[in-house]
Amino acid sequence: MATPLSRLSLLEPRSLSEALRLLRDEGPLVPLAGCTDLYVGLHFGTVPERRFLDLHGLPALRGIRLRGDTLEIGALATYTDLIRSPLVRQRLAILAEASRWVGSPQIQNRGTLGGNIANASPAGDTLPVLAVAEATVVLRSAASERRVPFGVFYPGYRQTALRPDELIVAIEIPHVEGRQWFRKVGTRAAQAISKVVMAAVRAPHPRIALGSVAPTVVRVPRTEAVLAGGGTLAEAQVVLMDEIHPIDDLRSTAAYRRRVSANLLAQFWSETARPRRRRSDSVRNG
Repeated sequence: MATPLSRLSLLEPRSLSEALRLLRDEGPLVPLAGCTDLYVGLHFGTVPERRFLDLHGLPALRGIRLRGDTLEIGALATYTDLIRSPLVRQRLAILAEASRWVGSPQIQNRGTLGGNIANASPAGDTLPVLAVAEATVVLRSAASERRVPFGVFYPGYRQTALRPDELIVAIEIPHVEGRQWFRKVGTRAAQAISKVVMAAVRAPHPRIALGSVAPTVVRVPRTEAVLAGGGTLAEAQVVLMDEIHPIDDLRSTAAYRRRVSANLLAQFWSETARPRRRRSDSVRNG
């Protein structure tokens, strides 16, 4: 049953400082921006909250820039922004790739990276990318600012490290060494929640993260250690299937998710085994 929207209240701050003050003084409030998930919940009556804080018009939360050697992405950067950004494509191409698989162009134009993080779904397409990039989530309140490593941002299913008076203001991503890789497996190529999503980086010590296989997005350190230590792919696949904890649900089964995860690991390891030749090199070497 749809929720009567007339019973909701919406506060529209004109600046970030005003938004933080409202969170402190007028809370509890639910921040919203693109609303690509929130509107669905409101329509089906699964969102109990009634008071919201509209962040969509705050330019301070937008922008993609380099600060030293760190890529800083504003929380309100949309998937379209990420897809089009030369900085993202140069520094973390798999984030742009993941963004291409998020819904339709309409969703990509509205949905935000900060919203995907705050939504805390274990199936969030960008979240494994941020995990392997070892990103930092920048949180701000009216009184202070703090930085939380992405790897500890989710203490449990649909839970985050956010305090009621804080907003996600930015995501900081250090320089990533090694070949990057991303795959999403769903009922359709896009506009479908992932059954399994994997991001990985081929480096002296590989980094691998998966979504839709545990209560939160997860790194798989035991699997990484097998590959880094010279173990075989088959050994790493066995460890991976033991390390993840998928469930049976309407979209898939736990057994399917384990097998697909193992297959994706093999695909990642094969496709990143050697650097790709540049197109000009391929033409010259004919």
